[in-house]
Amino acid sequence: MDSYRNQTARDIMIKKVITLRPHVHAMDAIKIMLKHKIAGVPVVDTLGQYVGVFTEKSSLSLLIGVEYESNPTTEISHYVDTEAATIDEETDLLTIVNIFLKKPYRRLPVLRNGIELVGLVCRRDVLRAFHRGVKQQTTTSDSGILFLSGLMEREDSTVLP
Repeated sequence: MDSYRNQTARDIMIKKVITLRPHVHAMDAIKIMLKHKIAGVPVVDTLGQYVGVFTEKSSLSLLIGVEYESNPTTEISHYVDTEAATIDEETDLLTIVNIFLKKPYRRLPVLRNGIELVGLVCRRDVLRAFHRGVKQQTTTSDSGILFLSGLMEREDSTVLP
């Protein structure tokens, strides 16, 4: 199982990331999220530097603001979560798992030098990496199931591989 433990964000991240600019109209941002079936989109400035994330939750806040508080703007810039957690390319897989377990995030932007967006890691990417690592181990080893301290032989197990 070491094959997945040694992986970093660079190994599992999505590199072709859909992004938005801060001046994008809310309805355009929502349309993009619906079209691509994504719950959040990193926002970058004109230099490609990371600003934050615009999410479904951000969209709901914006819609409430426009409807009830008569906010004059429908640009997403005021609703971008600039405090959302990010990781760098060298963040290891288990650290990423811990972030996902402790925080309500579904995705983590991957930054280079703290400002340049280079990718995105989603919960599903972590699961895919884990599955590949375990699958790779089971195809190269005799045992497909890990038994506690070898207390039971594979043949004696009630769990079928």
